[in-house]
Amino acid sequence: MTRPTASMSQETQAVHAGREVLHEQGIHAMPIDLSSTYPLHNLEEGGQSLEAMAMGGLPMGSPVYSRLYNPTVARYEEALAQLEGAEECVAFSSGMAAVTASLMAAKTRGSHIVAVRPIYGGTDHLLASGMLGLEVTWAEADGIAAAMRPDTAMVIVETPANPTLALLDLEDVVRQAGKVPVLVDNTFATPILQNPIKQGVTLVLHSATKFLGGHGDVLAGLVATNKDWATELRKVRVITGNVLHPLAAYLLHRGLPTLPLRVRAQQEGAKVLAERLAKHPAITAVHFPGLPGQDPKGLLGRQMKGPGSLIAFELVGGFEAASTVMAEVKLMTPAVSLGSVDTLIQHPAALTHRVVNAEAREHSGVSQSLMRLSVGLEGPEDLWADLEQALVKAMARTAVHV
Repeated sequence: MTRPTASMSQETQAVHAGREVLHEQGIHAMPIDLSSTYPLHNLEEGGQSLEAMAMGGLPMGSPVYSRLYNPTVARYEEALAQLEGAEECVAFSSGMAAVTASLMAAKTRGSHIVAVRPIYGGTDHLLASGMLGLEVTWAEADGIAAAMRPDTAMVIVETPANPTLALLDLEDVVRQAGKVPVLVDNTFATPILQNPIKQGVTLVLHSATKFLGGHGDVLAGLVATNKDWATELRKVRVITGNVLHPLAAYLLHRGLPTLPLRVRAQQEGAKVLAERLAKHPAITAVHFPGLPGQDPKGLLGRQMKGPGSLIAFELVGGFEAASTVMAEVKLMTPAVSLGSVDTLIQHPAALTHRVVNAEAREHSGVSQSLMRLSVGLEGPEDLWADLEQALVKAMARTAVHV
């Protein structure tokens, strides 16, 4: 079977990436290898293979033990590397495991990190906690260069930002970082809408729990990068044991062919809802890259292929109104996470970003009136009917007439 190439469409790559070996094995559906350990008929070769993997390499014969390597996971890693245009990809047990491994690998290069808010609340919490012995400078997007130090080991950004959907110019971020590697959380955009390696980014991170999984039934994290960084990340994974279970890898790979279709259909639904929210009297602001004036640097079409399917909006009635909306939606699911086939709605300040310093949270736009909506595959008219009735009830309870 021919390996899909970068010149092929994303739809073709999503269907065929990581599946080349199936033809050689004479099978059509992907197999799953659940072995925790592997027979070692040659002790010397087994020992050499173990040593190679412990140093971040690939098996030299037997995989030895599934904490070191699993073929089901490896096939999915290959597929995601192809979609991101990366040399390699390393999978972890969750998005936060992937972030932690990246920071641990960076620590061998220096003890200082530059980061731009807002980012995912869990990542913010890890950086601010000092748990990994790293010093963090929080910079504005145009202040990255000024924040750099001789011991800066990594620059961390997220675009579109979680949860405000603010866009960063990655070419500018890379320029400011100079020789220091840049890590971009690409969870919101997915490989379908954005491939940061094209802008010179070194590490592209995904919480695969979200769009890549797409069905709310798997936890996983991925980092697409070059060979050298992949080796360092695998070293960390072997030592810490933050491996992706093969069943999770199987589910992720099984859902990959529909990723382009899901992302684009969800995006179309989000456009409809964002436009209507922008006109609703219960809303003070809507944050969505596809709305007029919300892409001042012209990144849509240049860096991103579309605005995505996440919407953030601010309510007239603040936290009380947001709490009512969460309680009153019937079709949408009031829950954290995003990227699922069903629509999820949540309040970042109270939930995903609750662990972020309150002053920093407000400064970066995560206010008590802000809600985040992850649009699923339901009919936009059905979603709007549900959201509008919840908005009307929320505004009535906060004495705002709509």
